[in-house]
Amino acid sequence: MNLEIIILAAGKGKRMHSSLPKVLHKVADKPMLQHVIDTACLLSPKAIHIVVGHQSDRVLEMINTLPLAQRELIHIAIQKEQLGTGHAVACAMPNVDKDSCVLVLYGDTPLTPASLLSKFYASLSDHDLLIMSAYTDNPFGYGRIIRGDDNKLVKITEEKDANNQEKQIKEVNTGIILAKSSTLDAYLPRIKNSNTQGEYYLTDLPELLINEHQKVGVMIAPDFEMLLGVNSKTQLSVVERLYQRRKAQELLELGVTLADPERFDLRGQLECGQDVFIDINCIFSGTVKLGNNVIIGPGCLLKDCEIGDNSVISAYTVIEESLVKKANTLGPFARLRPGNILEDNVHVGNFVECKKAHLGQDTKAGHLSYLGDAEIGKNVNIGAGTITCNYDGANKFKTTIGDDVFIGSDTQLVAPVTVKNGVTVGAGTTVTKRISSNEGALIITRAEATVIDNYPRPHKQH
Repeated sequence: MNLEIIILAAGKGKRMHSSLPKVLHKVADKPMLQHVIDTACLLSPKAIHIVVGHQSDRVLEMINTLPLAQRELIHIAIQKEQLGTGHAVACAMPNVDKDSCVLVLYGDTPLTPASLLSKFYASLSDHDLLIMSAYTDNPFGYGRIIRGDDNKLVKITEEKDANNQEKQIKEVNTGIILAKSSTLDAYLPRIKNSNTQGEYYLTDLPELLINEHQKVGVMIAPDFEMLLGVNSKTQLSVVERLYQRRKAQELLELGVTLADPERFDLRGQLECGQDVFIDINCIFSGTVKLGNNVIIGPGCLLKDCEIGDNSVISAYTVIEESLVKKANTLGPFARLRPGNILEDNVHVGNFVECKKAHLGQDTKAGHLSYLGDAEIGKNVNIGAGTITCNYDGANKFKTTIGDDVFIGSDTQLVAPVTVKNGVTVGAGTTVTKRISSNEGALIITRAEATVIDNYPRPHKQH
């Protein structure tokens, strides 16, 4: 039997106090709904039906940014009025094949593991309906699982409709259900809205089936935390930290040393070699690869980059879309904007900024420099305060520096310009394309000093 998945994503999320639709709020820098879609795709469904409603145009805008392989699976159902979860599922059912089984997920529950859902799907067996429950010490806000004397499910009661005795029950409904398409087609229209909210609850479905002697099963999830839904910014922060703890634990189990797992943030994919050390308050986003024996200092931001073996990234360094090869030292307070390649044993020091720069082996830029649109050779020394002047206000130009060049402090290289192998550029020099020299030459431009004795310094007028 084919699996089709319905994701409910129509709610407004009043308690978020935001103009952004609830399912578009981010966990690990990714919309919650996208987390759920990614998980759903891991189950190899025939189709994914997403029910949208509140600000559906913004939700659809996000969906249109997904990879093509995911978009091809997705069908959109519109819930014009938010009349409850039962009504939402009913909105999607016309597009579901009659011989499929249907898994219902929620766009505000981003941590649900695919492994748990696979086990849930395998448990449907000959049941007409399967629901997922979990135990929690704080069941407030969740529907309670009501069992009879034989411990079998009797019904699910929502928090707002529960009496005092029912509210003491610790087994709660996660909202996730699995059913045959034919079962949903037969019973969804029979759900009534005779409750305090005046809504059509999907949670009324089990009682309807039980009363007609249909087979309803319950699978108890082992970890309620991974099934938490988000209805407020407080809950969003809790889910964010749960996600980060899980990712930190995975890295620890792989041998990565984290100075403090509670102060670690992964917002993408991180691959680490052996003996990697990551200090506190670092953020990894996009796809990041760290080689063996890499040290990442505190407060660093790494995005879509690769760091080679034996490299040290010191505190508060930012690296974006760059390749840093072996035995490099960066920072503290260095910034690599997109497009850099650093060969082996390069040093980029404090308050050095690079953009689309290729630095050759053993080259060093110790501090306070800007290297943009530059091709720099091997064993080059870049003095403090050096600037590649790559922009004339309209166009960008390239600076080329050969091997074994010494660039003195406070030098301006006005692109397009080439400095040949072995050249020394004296401190304070401005190099332009009009200055040419042979290899091994000294380039220096300095104005003769003027001394005025007894200079009358200006004073404010009173």
